Amino acid sequence: MLAAPINPSDINMIQGNYGLLPELPAVGGNEGVAQVVAVGSSVTGLKPGDWVIPANAGLGTWRTEAVFSEEALIQVPSDIPLQSAATLGVNPCTAYRMLMDFEQLQPGDSVIQNASNSGVGQAVIQIATALGLRTINVVRDRPDIQKLSDRLKSLGAEHVITEEELRRPEMKNFFKDMPQPRLALNCVGGKSSTELLRQLARGGTMVTYGGMAKQPVVASVSLLIFKDLKLRGFWLSQWKKDHSPDQFKELILTLCDLIRRGQLTAPACSQVPLQDYQSALEASMKPFISSKQILTM
Repeated sequence: MLAAPINPSDINMIQGNYGLLPELPAVGGNEGVAQVVAVGSSVTGLKPGDWVIPANAGLGTWRTEAVFSEEALIQVPSDIPLQSAATLGVNPCTAYRMLMDFEQLQPGDSVIQNASNSGVGQAVIQIATALGLRTINVVRDRPDIQKLSDRLKSLGAEHVITEEELRRPEMKNFFKDMPQPRLALNCVGGKSSTELLRQLARGGTMVTYGGMAKQPVVASVSLLIFKDLKLRGFWLSQWKKDHSPDQFKELILTLCDLIRRGQLTAPACSQVPLQDYQSALEASMKPFISSKQILTM
């Protein structure tokens, strides 16, 4: 293993409240990049020196070395930055599929999301920009809000607003200069998701892919009836089950093209040596942390 991030879903899996739980004893970590050092005589698609990422969740990437079957891994190009390769297999894939699979969006259309500072949120901003989509990015208010807003705008975010601003009546004027979004991406739940729904255009879709607030999605009956809004869910592990390994490889290569063009960068990261995993885990669970912890081997 070369490097492996700590994602919220990794913590959920350890806590036992995730859709896929490995048999115990297990190694944590679902994402990361490794370099092949040796291959068995039957291996045809990989060779020593190749960079690889897990084909599926539950592989256990927080370790220094491992023996895996060829089918458990997917080769990635080694000419992309290490941090990009280590954070490629989960968040950017989720962002890309949600932007492509639920609404037929055209350049100039808008998308609204919460948790815009998350790994998926940062990938959504960049991929949407590459596709010519406009983004409204909701974040929690914090002391350094201007710094965060500037950073997200440097990635391509058109608007960065706080949860409080989203609730104000003045939001109506917001859509005089911008089309109402047909797609909302929800990683929070609770009040935040209710507010996202209120901003959607008629017939629009809210896709839920996380629940950071640990509160249910509350949808107004009148919005469901009179605006015919759709509530959907997305889980990358299920997408992979419904698609072939070749389709996942194609997705990875599409994202690698964006990385090479400078249109998709890794989220803000802090590299931590694997032996300091306890401090990295603590840091990853603190509120308002703007940096993804990446374990380096």
